[in-house]
Amino acid sequence: MEFALPRGLVPPWKTPRIAILEIVGTIGVQIRGPAMVRTIRTLTEDPRIRAVVVEIDSPGGSAPVSDAIFSELRRLSARKPTIAFVMSGALSGGYLIASAARKIVAVRTSLVGSIGVIMTRPVVQELMEKLGVKMVMTHRGDLKAMFQPWREPSEAEQERITALTDEYYEWFIDAVAMARDLDPKKVREYATGEMFTAAKAKDMGLVDELGDLNTAIDMACEMSRTPRRLQYVRARRPLFERLMARGSAAVAQAIFAEAEQRLQARVDFR
Repeated sequence: MEFALPRGLVPPWKTPRIAILEIVGTIGVQIRGPAMVRTIRTLTEDPRIRAVVVEIDSPGGSAPVSDAIFSELRRLSARKPTIAFVMSGALSGGYLIASAARKIVAVRTSLVGSIGVIMTRPVVQELMEKLGVKMVMTHRGDLKAMFQPWREPSEAEQERITALTDEYYEWFIDAVAMARDLDPKKVREYATGEMFTAAKAKDMGLVDELGDLNTAIDMACEMSRTPRRLQYVRARRPLFERLMARGSAAVAQAIFAEAEQRLQARVDFR
């Protein structure tokens, strides 16, 4: 026997709603790129979601992961009203992600900006010499070993590293200028790595409105003409990873992965 709803009545599981997506933590560490990109894509494709409020609290982090989330959030924002809300801070890569939304709402005393790039490359040459350890490398390509931590970079290698950092920096400036509809020359003036209060950032064009989460939700409801029906969303890790995280083996694996990561060169929007 089938049950028919009265004409014009929408079942609860199909009613329009506003999604609240949390993006909290260091990008690439607490904020995992693949999981976050999948979550944003799901919100884009879900017909029940009419607008999205993105709660951002991040000091930045991995440049590639920031870029991936920024790009996916831009696609979402192109299809549905998307509001970024900042309570504590959206810095560097965190601000890049916030700029992908149509509007940015921030608490007056929150911190935003810190537009800049950091290229890190640990060097453990002196430590290895003290321990009496030598590293023998065989490679083809003059610059293949330029990011190895076992020795200081040569002058030619350092020039290439500086050029790479400059490339990331220019991209960051252009991305923010495009997303915020600002003059790249003006964004360059702001791109000193300095952080600003949201109150000052509003005057600079880096923030649209000062307010709290309710301000952002009200704005999303108005822009999408959707009643205040909220759905809170978090990016979820794959099932296998969640199961592994419960065991002591996962702790050891995480420590090893962190140590290995710290010995590698990386580019951060932080």
